[in-house]
Amino acid sequence: MYSERKAVVNNLVIGADAPVRVQTMYDSQIADTDTDEVIRRIRLLEAMGCDLIRFSYVSSRDRENFTKIVKESPIPVVADIHFDYKLAIEALQCGAPKIRINPGNIGPRWKTEEVVKAARDRGACIRIGLNSGSLPRNTSGKDVPSLMADTAMEYLSWFEGWGFENSVVSLKASDPEVTLKANRLLKQQCTYPIHLGVTEAGGAVTSCIRSAWALGNLLKEGIGDTIRVSITGSIETEVQAAVEILRTLGLRKGGVRIVSCPRCGRHTFDSQAFLSKVEPRLLSLKKNITVAIMGCQVNGPGEAKNADVAVTGIGNRIFLYRNGELLRDVEEDKAEDALFDTIESL
Repeated sequence: MYSERKAVVNNLVIGADAPVRVQTMYDSQIADTDTDEVIRRIRLLEAMGCDLIRFSYVSSRDRENFTKIVKESPIPVVADIHFDYKLAIEALQCGAPKIRINPGNIGPRWKTEEVVKAARDRGACIRIGLNSGSLPRNTSGKDVPSLMADTAMEYLSWFEGWGFENSVVSLKASDPEVTLKANRLLKQQCTYPIHLGVTEAGGAVTSCIRSAWALGNLLKEGIGDTIRVSITGSIETEVQAAVEILRTLGLRKGGVRIVSCPRCGRHTFDSQAFLSKVEPRLLSLKKNITVAIMGCQVNGPGEAKNADVAVTGIGNRIFLYRNGELLRDVEEDKAEDALFDTIESL
């Protein structure tokens, strides 16, 4: 089973009987961003399946833009705070419904207490975020996973002593095995919602493999209420990867399922380039369909029969199939519009 307790971020429920939530983290500094562009991008991420988005709140220069983003974002915004407890309180004053802190790098315990009381008074949520590289000095000789889990439980006891229970916990490491062991240990002791992720996991291929292994195993065991796939790359890819992990495990239904072939020497259509162009838009559609994008006549006809819509091509002519039947052919530069017109007609 997943976490017994729930946390609430605006109207979004994490834990208990709620679905596993997908998160990402914005990749630019708040003070230097065009907030209209940020909101546009968040709307795309939401359409792709993102449920929360985190921002680094690094100085008071962020205040004006962050306040606007919090108000206009279609999904809850999380402020990520390190070191300065005053910035955490300031982010809460901006309207952040959730913050992420590591009490271990905030400083003396009273500073964490000030942050927790400010969140309590505003009905905000706090994620206790511990990475394997930012733990208290290990004077007990514990192994890293045990130290991570025990430290998190100590911080939770602080929070409860201050009358605060709207908490989420995350234990992350760049080593997937450490991530796996730490969260298993945490689950044995903790009833609060757990956020999963393999931190500093590398580029898209490396990160997806490490994350799918660690997060997939944990989720299959009923551990984890929110996830992030941390990629040195686009945040859109992060969301796509996280959603696909949940769909593969049967924890998220619906959306466009894409079938596409690896290009080989038989290809008569540049399926790779076409997929790169249309994939973000496909993944933002609220349709429960299968779209096949195939490069040649070997697998194309078979996949076309099993797909709601299929695309293949020869030379500069692109052929669209609907439920296995040839629907139309168009010139290559009109293929994208033809594909989405066909999907819209379903």
